[in-house]
Amino acid sequence: MIYEKRIRIPADRVGALIGKAGKAKASIESACSVRLRILADGEVSISASGDADKVLPFKAAEMVTAVGRGFSPEAALRLVHGENTLHVMDLRQFGARTGAQLARIRARLIGKEGKARRNVENLSNTAVCIYGRTVSVIGSAASLRMAVDALSSLSQGSMHGSVYSRMELTKRRKKMGRFQLWEDQNVF
Repeated sequence: MIYEKRIRIPADRVGALIGKAGKAKASIESACSVRLRILADGEVSISASGDADKVLPFKAAEMVTAVGRGFSPEAALRLVHGENTLHVMDLRQFGARTGAQLARIRARLIGKEGKARRNVENLSNTAVCIYGRTVSVIGSAASLRMAVDALSSLSQGSMHGSVYSRMELTKRRKKMGRFQLWEDQNVF
C-alpha cells in the first residue's frame, strides 16, 4: 500500500513543523516512517511506501494537523504513543460569531496566566492548545472525552470551579472503578 496525503496548515506554523535545523520534521518522519514535503504556503505532502506500518502514516497526518493547530512538535509526538488521538473543536460552534465573542471564549478557556488550560490538562491528562478559532486536545479516548466536556462547558459559560469539581469527581469515579475491578477478582 502506498499512502499519500496533502494537508494545508497555516503559513505561520510551517517553521514549527520544520523545527530548528529540520529536527521536528525529521522526528515525525522517523517516528512514523513517512516522508514530509513542506511548501512555504503551508501545504504539506505526506507519503509512505508499502512497507510502512499501516497506522503510522495516518498518525503522521494527525501530527501535522496538530502542529498546524498550534501544538509543539514534541506535544504532537504524543499521538504516536498508545491510543492517543487529536480532537479539534471550532469555537464558532459555541456561539462565537464576532471577534469580541471569540476573544471572550478564548479567554475563558485559557484563564488568567493559562491557569484554566493547565487545570483542564492536569485533571484530564491531556494536552490542550487554543489557536485561532479552534481549541485542540490530544489524549486517550477517556481523557479526551473528559477534556472536551470540560472545554465545552467552559465555552458555554459554566463556572470554572464547578467544571473542575466535575472533572475531579469523574477522575475519582474512574479510580474507584479500577479498584472495584481488583476487589471483585477471585485471586485464590
